[in-house]
Amino acid sequence: MAPEEPLPPPNTAGIVRPARRPPGWEAPGPRPRTPNRRDVWPGPNEDLCYLAGDFRILQRLDGHRLSVDDLVTAWYAAEAVAAAPPRRMVDLGCGIGTVLLFLAWRYPEARSTGIEAQAISASMACRSVLWNGVDDRVEVRQGDLRDEALTEGLGPADLVTGTPPYLPMGTGLLSPREQCAACRFELRGGVEDYALAAARLLSPTAPFVGCSSARQRARVAAAAEGAGLVLESFREVIGRHGKPSLFAVYAMRRPEAARVCSDEPPLVVRGENGRFTEDFDELRRSMGIPV
Repeated sequence: MAPEEPLPPPNTAGIVRPARRPPGWEAPGPRPRTPNRRDVWPGPNEDLCYLAGDFRILQRLDGHRLSVDDLVTAWYAAEAVAAAPPRRMVDLGCGIGTVLLFLAWRYPEARSTGIEAQAISASMACRSVLWNGVDDRVEVRQGDLRDEALTEGLGPADLVTGTPPYLPMGTGLLSPREQCAACRFELRGGVEDYALAAARLLSPTAPFVGCSSARQRARVAAAAEGAGLVLESFREVIGRHGKPSLFAVYAMRRPEAARVCSDEPPLVVRGENGRFTEDFDELRRSMGIPV
């Protein structure tokens, strides 16, 4: 019998979001092992939301929050290693830990490390790791991913992921909200820096999977080449049928392991009727989200 989920402390100051599940739906994947600690529950201006299966994530109400970019990147990464489940994973610029925890849920036998420069995001990611009880196999290191000393000992990794910001400085207004500016603007570098960091960590056949603006394919390919990698795949994601692409996901590998890059059909999130497409529903099912 699965262990009962502990109740939140009586004086939890934040919001604990209820589950939204179809009747009879049972959460797949590993169960969280929430410790009896007050600090892993949401505080003021925070909420605790379901992520994958019974795994949950802490977020600030006015800060960076999980998005379709994170979900699709985690799914695309899982697709890229489907033939050989990873044993060692690294998520560069992990933010609040969304991709990190999606993949920790998907691969309960793997060891994972997230790298995050922002203290507030790194702290929230650590608390979410603790809430889910996976701190015996998932860690978060605070610091700049460009610092080689920070990633020492993490390779060779079977999978490296990252969701780099893809707005160069000067192309828009920085958000005044804490966390948000660095998630959108390249305050500490862009895809080029992520690719270089990934190249230091990848095992000979492992992929680096990330996301970018759909208009930045040439830049992503150049970043791969600059890091000694090859752009293996690039798939655009369309929010609704007939609309421009929202973003794209991609995979890079070392030249000797990469497949020939071929165009993939766009992933469409919502059809003409405004409902999720069957392709996106299948993606959500594979990542432990009720449909």
